Amino acid sequence: MLDKSGNDSSSYNMDDIKFIKEKSPVVGQFIEDEYERQKNNVELIASENYCSDAVLAACGCCLTWKYAEGYPYDRKSGNTGRYYGGTENVDKLEEYCCNKWREVFNTDYHVNVQPHSGSQANLAAYRALINHGDTILAMSLNNGGHLSHGSSVNFSGKLYNVVFYDVDENGYIDMEDVRKKAKSYRPNLILAGASAYSRIIDFEAFAKIAKEVGAYFMVDMAHIAGLIAAGAHPSPFGLADIVTTTTHKTLRGPRGGLIFGKPEFAHKIDSAVFPYAQGGPLEHIIAAKAISAEEDCTEEYRKYIMQVVLNSKAFCDEFLKLGYKVVTGGTDNHLFLLDLSDFPFSGNDLQIRLDQEGITVNKNAVPGDKRPPSEASGIRLGTAAMTTRGYDEDDFRAVAGRIDKVIKEMTAEYEENE
Repeated sequence: MLDKSGNDSSSYNMDDIKFIKEKSPVVGQFIEDEYERQKNNVELIASENYCSDAVLAACGCCLTWKYAEGYPYDRKSGNTGRYYGGTENVDKLEEYCCNKWREVFNTDYHVNVQPHSGSQANLAAYRALINHGDTILAMSLNNGGHLSHGSSVNFSGKLYNVVFYDVDENGYIDMEDVRKKAKSYRPNLILAGASAYSRIIDFEAFAKIAKEVGAYFMVDMAHIAGLIAAGAHPSPFGLADIVTTTTHKTLRGPRGGLIFGKPEFAHKIDSAVFPYAQGGPLEHIIAAKAISAEEDCTEEYRKYIMQVVLNSKAFCDEFLKLGYKVVTGGTDNHLFLLDLSDFPFSGNDLQIRLDQEGITVNKNAVPGDKRPPSEASGIRLGTAAMTTRGYDEDDFRAVAGRIDKVIKEMTAEYEENE
């Protein structure tokens, strides 16, 4: 695991890279270059994190060789549930993984651990509940939603009729607008969840509105799943019909997805994952998911998440003290958006410049953005990855100072060129 200075406390990563370079010098060099970039840069992309060496090792284990289309042995029917033989070990693994994730979120929901990604989890979740052409009420990409929440260029916007609720003048989800549009459009499904929203999401209010209009209620908790697991954000379990998440981000696991659903939707969920959306599951990634679930059940992990939130608030508050605009004026979770609408350069310009300075961020649209998505008027800043590496509040305040210096330099350069 990397520390705040980029030192690696284990030999696993370098030994692995050395072996790859012996077999494939070209690919090995690409991997080594990326490893060095991650070691030397301050990683602030809110959707990224560092997993443990055990999770990383599982991703490259012998389970990568095993095909296991279908599901573990069905005790009720006596069917194997798989379309290949030799699955006795992966059956046990998958059942264990499911049980551990129920433990992480203290829920009795059915869970499917096979989705390859959060987007594929969402694809299957929609399919389990509604039909193509049905109406979904969700948050737009510009307001903080995710690509798979109805963007016109994504499968979600092409397969479904998506209506978007708005945020208010302060950037908060406008629950009155949610209720108004729910009553007006009578959606089949209401979706809560975001990829760039810094405040607590009121799942109870969403569930109440969904019930009022007879809609299914779905939550995509990919970004805040770790906070929910550690008790730093209200839980959607018991309220939502289906809950999806990724297993990286704040959960610190491998790249992958999960779907949770009320027991009555179990068969529909499983059928929507396989055979509708996917073929064989990635059993090596499922092993890594199981390990990360074990880690997420610990007190050490809970303390980590609490530090993530403290770091995010300190980081955000420092920018506010420096006079910057932050969407919603603050943060309750692991991320926030710096609003650059009044600056002569875009979020993309700042992203490129910060990368040259060893700070990794991503450009992000802000509510009411007048710039196109390829430029954007904001940057998204997250604290999960660097908290894993040991950063505390003072470290993030120092990073804010570094970013402030770059912004001031860029502003001066633009003024000189006018």
